[in-house]
Amino acid sequence: MDRSHCIAPLRWLLLLCLLFGLWQAALAEPQLPAREVPVLLINGAVGPATADYITKGITSAGEAGAPLVLIRMDTPGGLDTSMREIIRAIVNSPIPVATYVSPSGGRAASAGAFILLASHVAAMAPGTNVGAATPVQMGAPAAPGAEPEGEAKDEPGSDKANGSKSGSASERKALNDAIAYIRSLAEMRGRNADWAEAAVRDADSLSAQAALAQDVIDIVARDSADLLAQLNGRTIQVGAAEIRLDTTGMVLAEVEPDWRTRLLAAITDPNIALILMMIGAYGLLFEFMNPGDLYPGTIGAICLLIGLYALSALPVNYAGIALIVLGMALMAAEAFSPSFGILGIGGVVAFGLGATIMFDTDIPEFRIAVPVLGAVAVASLGATLLTMRLALKSRQAKVVSGREQMVGATGRIVDWNGSSGHVHIHGERWRATGGAAFHIGQLVRVVAIDGLTLTLEPAA
Repeated sequence: MDRSHCIAPLRWLLLLCLLFGLWQAALAEPQLPAREVPVLLINGAVGPATADYITKGITSAGEAGAPLVLIRMDTPGGLDTSMREIIRAIVNSPIPVATYVSPSGGRAASAGAFILLASHVAAMAPGTNVGAATPVQMGAPAAPGAEPEGEAKDEPGSDKANGSKSGSASERKALNDAIAYIRSLAEMRGRNADWAEAAVRDADSLSAQAALAQDVIDIVARDSADLLAQLNGRTIQVGAAEIRLDTTGMVLAEVEPDWRTRLLAAITDPNIALILMMIGAYGLLFEFMNPGDLYPGTIGAICLLIGLYALSALPVNYAGIALIVLGMALMAAEAFSPSFGILGIGGVVAFGLGATIMFDTDIPEFRIAVPVLGAVAVASLGATLLTMRLALKSRQAKVVSGREQMVGATGRIVDWNGSSGHVHIHGERWRATGGAAFHIGQLVRVVAIDGLTLTLEPAA
């Protein structure tokens, strides 16, 4: 049978099936694909982990072609370096970024105000507030009755009398830099730059409705669905292009931090970083004291490297780092060269002072907790006291090796003739002398040693 007669009908059958499928697809009602909007969360202080999470989220959304990125924020502020990293990601984003201060009762304070003003769309929920963006070092209260350092008095013609706040050169530098930065962000987005300056200079704050009335934000929305509804049809300037938002069919999808971000958030906690460094230092110390144990050295090296990586991501004071290193060196010296506490206690004091000033920020979330600092200091002091006790005990212990350990040892006479003979001590046969006539098997005690000759006396 000719196979061509069988193949030809099959081809026609496949063609008819294809045409039938196309006809059914044409009759079906078109369905719009769901467009997901990634939602990034900022809860708590802005730090290195938050910056890594937000920048990666914005970059991934741009590469995936998302129509919009939504940042849901509730923050008291954070580190300046992390804030600027987030703002750079927002400003350079190829897609619109909307920042929404939510839920009600939340805030966008300090660094959060900068991020909100830098966003393409600034929105707030009712019952939230924005502002108080003065750098924390500028807002530190002076002692009661004390004149702030470098501040001019209320004399005619002085800066303070004219209404401006003066201080040390470093304070004015930080303040003016923050003012220029927040004004540039507000002007770039067409928002109220004068209020932005007041938020930095005078720590001014606004509620959601007041911020909308003063042209600080664009939208006050009850929830995310209300925000998408108000964004529909809005034209947004993104770079050199204008994008008209169509939020119909958009679906919000929260983006969870990955394991790397969660790990970074854990180790960049100053308390965890300090504990890791202590474990690393003591692990290496125990390895040097007992070479070949491997476990203390391996664990210590890993913890020390992780702790150093965490410090590289945090604003550290190098004087504090130097004091911590000095403290560790002094405690190590106490272990190898016992000084009855002088080196060890000095190391504990240096370590405590260094840990106190190590992190160059006044943000509570990025400072070492007093209980943690106390626990580390007590542990270090305990290790020093233990070293002192072992040193004193070793000085009072009986000598168990060398020539000195023979004095006071007991043995039995092997043979004796007049005033000399041989004695069996510690499994060895020694030549001996004595002032008495000893008999074989008598128990004797060593009172002196001269070369390889022992001086004996009867044992008690």
